[in-house]
Amino acid sequence: MKKFDVVIAGELNLDLILYGLPEQLPQERELLATNLNVTLGSSSAIVAHNLAALGSRVGFVTRLGTDPLGKIALEHLGESGVDLSRVVTAKGSTTGLTVILPHQKERHILTYPGAMFEMNIDDIDVDYLRSGRHFHMSSLFLHKGLTAEIPGLFRRMKEAGLSTSLDTNDDPDDRWDGVLDKVLPYVDVLLPNAREACKIAHTDNANQAIEILAAKVPTLAVKLGSQGAVGRSGTESVEVPPLNVQVVDSVGAGDSFDAGFLSKYLQGAGLRECVEHGNLAGALCTQRSGGTEAFRDREFMREFFARHSQPLQASSSPGS
Repeated sequence: MKKFDVVIAGELNLDLILYGLPEQLPQERELLATNLNVTLGSSSAIVAHNLAALGSRVGFVTRLGTDPLGKIALEHLGESGVDLSRVVTAKGSTTGLTVILPHQKERHILTYPGAMFEMNIDDIDVDYLRSGRHFHMSSLFLHKGLTAEIPGLFRRMKEAGLSTSLDTNDDPDDRWDGVLDKVLPYVDVLLPNAREACKIAHTDNANQAIEILAAKVPTLAVKLGSQGAVGRSGTESVEVPPLNVQVVDSVGAGDSFDAGFLSKYLQGAGLRECVEHGNLAGALCTQRSGGTEAFRDREFMREFFARHSQPLQASSSPGS
């Protein structure tokens, strides 16, 4: 009996979200936001938090500074029930911070990486990770201190009998190679959005990217935002439309999709159910500001799932 359903090695920081600022930011002006929210940020932590809220047993490994930002972020994540017993708090390190400026369709994302660049293999209790059934990593390109060890870490998880998943998130250097090419052979589930899928596959065509990536990993789920999501596993192909909801904030919706998908994947559900549940979790996230706030309100979460869990109209075709 494994101790955890999912173990995650990744980054942990807060998001500072400032609303109402112009897309073009003039210099030497004091620009006034219309609202703000300080909430749990970082893709890895959002996935961990929301997986725990959905009922999974989650273990989390990270490196933090001793500053107040790290303490607040840790408290927010711990409230979800995620196990934090192997978190490393390092003197001299500064916890990172992301500032998000949402606009009508797109957003500015400004990140100070801090301790997330410093986490290295010495910060990770590999035996602790082996106590899970599944290993997940997000923000592949932000783990600078761990980069050389990531392929070996995935390989060791596979050798220990864990299934694995990866959400690369963005590559700040816009290279999309190196460690990615070395780690993909050990990935069971790849969870990019459409832009990331194209970048990983080195093509501008999303359909072509899906074909290329589906040949590289056993299971692929591509998040298409307002167009829903696509899943591929072997010869099975699934297209799931989006939920019809009024979006309050899309921050963290992709990470929430990951949590929804993986929660069903670990229950042995089929591809269509996994993608539908990912869509459902992503839509729930958009109902509150920040990536975890809708999941922190457990009654709101249960009511939302009950209201939207009717069978969705999805198309599935073998070999397409």
